[in-house]
Amino acid sequence: MKDLIKRIPVLGPVARSVYRRWLNPPKPFHGSEDYWVERYREGGNSGAGSYNRLAEFKAEVLNDFVASHDIREVIEFGCGDGNQLTLAKYPSYLGLDVSPDAIERCTRRFAKDANKAFMLVHDYAGQTAQLALSLDVIYHLTEDEVFEPYMETLFGAGRDYVVIYSSDKDEPHTPSAHVRHRQFSQWVRANAPGWRLLRHIPNRYPYAGDNDTGSLADFYIYGRGSLT
Repeated sequence: MKDLIKRIPVLGPVARSVYRRWLNPPKPFHGSEDYWVERYREGGNSGAGSYNRLAEFKAEVLNDFVASHDIREVIEFGCGDGNQLTLAKYPSYLGLDVSPDAIERCTRRFAKDANKAFMLVHDYAGQTAQLALSLDVIYHLTEDEVFEPYMETLFGAGRDYVVIYSSDKDEPHTPSAHVRHRQFSQWVRANAPGWRLLRHIPNRYPYAGDNDTGSLADFYIYGRGSLT
């Protein structure tokens, strides 16, 4: 059958993709938290956005912001496997995630760095920082009952700034069960009084059909005052 599929001149790649899905059907989707817990448990990573040129772009923007605004404390909701963090220059950092395996990986990876700490989201006890981060997370929060408390926690944790790296459009149905694009900025305007958008930084590598080289996410910098 494999040889037959390869010999189909135009439909070959499509047929091969269908064949692969037939051999390895996608697992049932049981919610955003379950998806990421299982993904990291099986050895998966944080995704293309935390690697290569997309990761470098994110690090450039964030490191410049931290340095130019004298940020001493950073808290991130959704630290993932820690690969993005290897490029970061944060004086003090606390990373949280829903996955025990992701937290264990990060703890081991940065064991010699006393300025970094990690904990499960379920153990979060109201810690705050000058800057709260959400990177490539919001469009993975498929359920309203997960998205709402996440946003409340994120803006409650940032004392001066909140930086979000995400898409900002409403698209509840996508080809991937674990992706739901949201116009989160509308939530901020309606539910985060005192916060305002200070800067929007478009992605240097906009999505053009390949998740490995482009992204639908941009940077959105929120603050309680003016951005100097």
